[in-house]
Amino acid sequence: MIDLRSDTVTKPDDEMRDAAHAADVGDDVYGEDPTVNELEERAAEMVGMEAALYVPSGTMGNQIAARVHTERGQEVLADEKSHVVKYELGGFADHSNLQIRMVDAERGVLSPEQVVEGYVEEDLHRPGTGLLCLENTHNARGGLAIEPEKIAAAADAAHDRDVPVHLDGARVFNAATALDVPVTEITEPVDSVMFCLSKGLGAPIGSMLAGSEEFIEEAQRVRKLFGGGLRQAGIIAAPGLEALENVDDLEDDHEHAELLAEGLDDVDGFDVQPPETNIVLADVSETGLETEAVLERLQEEDVLATQFGPTTVRFCTHRNISRDDVETALERVEEAV
Repeated sequence: MIDLRSDTVTKPDDEMRDAAHAADVGDDVYGEDPTVNELEERAAEMVGMEAALYVPSGTMGNQIAARVHTERGQEVLADEKSHVVKYELGGFADHSNLQIRMVDAERGVLSPEQVVEGYVEEDLHRPGTGLLCLENTHNARGGLAIEPEKIAAAADAAHDRDVPVHLDGARVFNAATALDVPVTEITEPVDSVMFCLSKGLGAPIGSMLAGSEEFIEEAQRVRKLFGGGLRQAGIIAAPGLEALENVDDLEDDHEHAELLAEGLDDVDGFDVQPPETNIVLADVSETGLETEAVLERLQEEDVLATQFGPTTVRFCTHRNISRDDVETALERVEEAV
């Protein structure tokens, strides 16, 4: 089976398994797990922040950030197709009593003008805008790598109005790789950033939330509130340390995505937009088949993909997919449809 559903399906390699076995551990709630502490220090340094916090998932990281940055009832500015809007079960409202003001933003990042237009000042009747949430890469828009200057422009407009900025950077290292810039160039303008260890970097579990020391101190309390207090977590943090060494390998995933996209675009009925990172979106409306039927036929040919809209199928390359796998998958897709 060639699994192209997501880069979350990667299996830990031998180095990660060995690291988990040999991990030095302690009680992380007491701050005594040396492996977690090392992971947090290295992660913070990599994204240019003062401190970082190990969390079980990217969604928890985003939810913690929103809770720390805001006051109850405030509004959050976010792209209407962002992960925090589409894929986090309304957590901003449920966990933090926040309202989301959704904006249809070009390439998924709000322009300074949209930030200004969407901003609400606190008064007797309105709670005001409490957070700007950005995303890079932008998942639902096809893994778009958002340029640092666009992140900075939106953040500057928010900061001019004393609004903090959180970056959902689940795949921010993919963005930095695609744009050939240091990841710190993307993260420097924002107040906090979350990135996943368990996607392209290949760890079996975990994400990092980074920001100022004061922010992370409060984030630890909120993580505990959300049930994310960890004990001997070095066993799962050790593979995360190994994952941080895999950033340079993301370029291979992008090359494989380009090869996959070119081949899929040659399949009758497939219309594919050129990928910017490791996500390939294919409009299959011209196949004459329902999207579910396309996925079923692909599965019968031992290729897994996922529905990403009424007529769209998403394919995602990752570190467990080789060039040969891509070529084989293309043959099977052709056979399937």
